Amino acid sequence: MNIYITRHGQTQWNKEGRMQGCQNSDLTESGVYNAKKLGESLRHMNFDVIYCSPLGRAVDTAKHIRGNKDTEIVINEALKEMNFGVWEGMTYPEIKEIYPQQYENFWNKPQLFEAINGESFDELIHRIKNGLNELISKECYENILIVTHTCVIKAISLIVKDHSIEGFWDLPYINDTSLTVLEVIDKKMKFILEADVSHLD
Repeated sequence: MNIYITRHGQTQWNKEGRMQGCQNSDLTESGVYNAKKLGESLRHMNFDVIYCSPLGRAVDTAKHIRGNKDTEIVINEALKEMNFGVWEGMTYPEIKEIYPQQYENFWNKPQLFEAINGESFDELIHRIKNGLNELISKECYENILIVTHTCVIKAISLIVKDHSIEGFWDLPYINDTSLTVLEVIDKKMKFILEADVSHLD
């Protein structure tokens, strides 16, 4: 099985520098364009199914990638973005000013991060690990597409590489609509492509 993974297209809140998490904002023109470009680059791929975060920005991205094909889009709650609690809707400078220590922990010491009414990195990784295990158990599929979010893709990377939470934000950077591909053999996963943006050249 091959698992193709992408992040949603740019949104208005991305453009404004706001934390989104489990809240949503609409795709920008650039976000729509990039999603369609990814769809064009994958037009020869026949996906058995598209698994998608329930958040609108991911669902819209999935539809633009799918284009005029009839591939089923299946909403998967495990693929929603990390819950950032009270930070959602706030700009990065606002968060840094009001919650300086946790802002520092979030980006530089994720193992120490404590969300206010949100998820910890441990909770996120546990959720994604369960979701991944369920997906790779579907042996009838050859190629699937996942449309999700930055923290989810980072969590997948951490799980597959068996790294510690301290390395959560290690490179590569996850650009909007960047493409990552996992190969699954005997339920063992390995990367064959990470955060590729060649479709945007």
